Amino acid sequence: MMGKLCFLSIFTAMILTSQAQYLLPITKHEPTQQFYTTLDIGTTVKSPLNLLLDLGTNLTWLNCHQLQSLTSLHTIACDSDSCKVIPGNGCNENSCLYQQPNPLGSENITGHVVQDAASFSTTDGGNFLSQVSLRIFTFSCAYNLQDVSPPVDGVLSLSPGSSSFTKQVTSDFNVIPKLALCLPSYGTGRFYVAGVYYIIPPFDNSTNQIPKTLTPMRTDSGDYLISVQSIYVDGTPLTLNPNLLLGGVGAKLSTVVPYTVLHTDIYNALAQSFTLKAEAMGISKVASVAPFKDCFDAQNVAGKDMTGPNVPKIEFGLPGKTGEVTWGFYGANTMVKVSEMVMCLAFYDGGMNPNDWIVIGTHQLQEYLLEFDLSTSTFAFSDSLLLHSTTCSSISPS
Repeated sequence: MMGKLCFLSIFTAMILTSQAQYLLPITKHEPTQQFYTTLDIGTTVKSPLNLLLDLGTNLTWLNCHQLQSLTSLHTIACDSDSCKVIPGNGCNENSCLYQQPNPLGSENITGHVVQDAASFSTTDGGNFLSQVSLRIFTFSCAYNLQDVSPPVDGVLSLSPGSSSFTKQVTSDFNVIPKLALCLPSYGTGRFYVAGVYYIIPPFDNSTNQIPKTLTPMRTDSGDYLISVQSIYVDGTPLTLNPNLLLGGVGAKLSTVVPYTVLHTDIYNALAQSFTLKAEAMGISKVASVAPFKDCFDAQNVAGKDMTGPNVPKIEFGLPGKTGEVTWGFYGANTMVKVSEMVMCLAFYDGGMNPNDWIVIGTHQLQEYLLEFDLSTSTFAFSDSLLLHSTTCSSISPS
C-alpha cells in the first residue's frame, strides 16, 4: 500500500509540474515601439531589469553596469559545461565569452557569460501568483553598450536555441517547451512560458476558450518561421511570382521589427491592391510620409471600431492541417496614423535583395495571442482580440 501511495505522490507531482506555467508582464515603450519585460536578477539582493523581447537572440544579454550591486553574480569558466553548450562561445583567460548580433544597433555584442538567479511569477493563466526562481540563469553581460538606452537594459532571448531564457526555464522546471505572447497596443500585456491556460476576459479557458488557428513552424535557422503561401486584400489574392512566397525560407516572426517588411515585389503588389480597394471605398491617396510609402487621407475613412479604421482587410494564407488557413489583419494592425490628416499602410518596402523576404513585425502582431510550441513545431494565433472587445492589455502587474 505504501508503494502505491509513493507512486501516486510521484505521479501527482509529475502532473503538477507539467501543468506549471509562468507569466511576465510586457510593456510597450511608445517612443521606440519596443516591447520589453521586467525580470528580477539576483538571489538575496535583486535587481529589476527591463529587457527587450527578442525571438531571434540566442543568449540573454544586458548592461553589466546595472548588476554591480549583485553579490551572487559570478562568471563561468571556458571549460565548464555551461559555456560549452553555447554555440560560438569564446575565451578570455578562461572566462567564457559570447558574441552575437545586437537588435538595437549595427555592431555585435560581446560579453562575459555569467550566472545568477532570475525570478518571475507563476500564473493560473490570468493572474500573477507566487514568485519562483530559476536558480542558475546563464546570460551575458557587457559594458559600454552605446545602443542601449533607458528604459531598456538589454535583450531577453526567446529564440528556439538551447541557451535562450525560455529554454532554460522549461528545461529546469521540466515543463512544456512553449512560449506565448500577447503584445499590447498600450499598457501591460502578457508573456507566458509553458502556457497551459490563457485567461483574458471574456475568455475564461473553460466554457469560453480563446480560439486559435494552427500552422507548422520551422526553427532550423534559429528563428521562428512560418510559410506564407498567399496574400489577400479583401478576399482578392495578390498576383505574385510563386517563387516570392514558396521559394523563400519562410516568413520570420519578429518582436523587434516594428512594421512588417516585405520584398519589393511583394510590397508593390500589396500596396497596389490595397490602394485600389481603398479608393473604391472612397479613401483618397495622399503624399507619402517617410518611412512609409503609401499614405491616405484619414478624413476619408468612413468610421472606426474596435479593430481600427475601416479599411481593406489583409490576410496571409498559411498551411493548415486540412488545407489553407488565413491570418487576418484589420485597420488597427495595417494602418498607422502619422498625423490628424494622414494614415499610412503600416508595411515597409525591404528592397529587392532583403535577407528575409517577409518579416512580420510587432505592429501586425499586437493584440493577438501568439503561441510558439517547440514540442509540436506549431505556431498558433488567435483572431484579433479587438474583434472580441478585449485586448492584451487587460491586466496590471502586481
